[in-house]
Amino acid sequence: MDEATENWIKSSDYDIKTATALLKSKRYVYVIFMCHLSVEKALKALVVHVAKQAPPKVHDLGRLAELAGISIPERHHPIMRHLNEASVPTRYPEDMAKLVRHYNKAAAERYLIETKGLLKWLRTLIK
Repeated sequence: MDEATENWIKSSDYDIKTATALLKSKRYVYVIFMCHLSVEKALKALVVHVAKQAPPKVHDLGRLAELAGISIPERHHPIMRHLNEASVPTRYPEDMAKLVRHYNKAAAERYLIETKGLLKWLRTLIK
């Protein structure tokens, strides 16, 4: 595995561990944000691995999967969609109180579990 791919993977791992720590500290909105960031970086690792060049500076998970030349299994479609939908509001919150109500403990736990499953699958694609 090349150094750039490995760096994206390490960064993705760091971010999912950060999401876990944020769950313990009850910072649920940012659990969701870090889940998105972790998947984004895992997909960028795949783009680097396949294309042998730096990934574009985009946040759209579907677009990154496309650039990596992968088809996301149906079981992971919901979390991909939910993370994409949450990306902008958790990154640039316009109504923090609304986000805190929407992304509560149960939501954060669900996102984290589903994200870890997606990450596990993504990592099987990098040999």
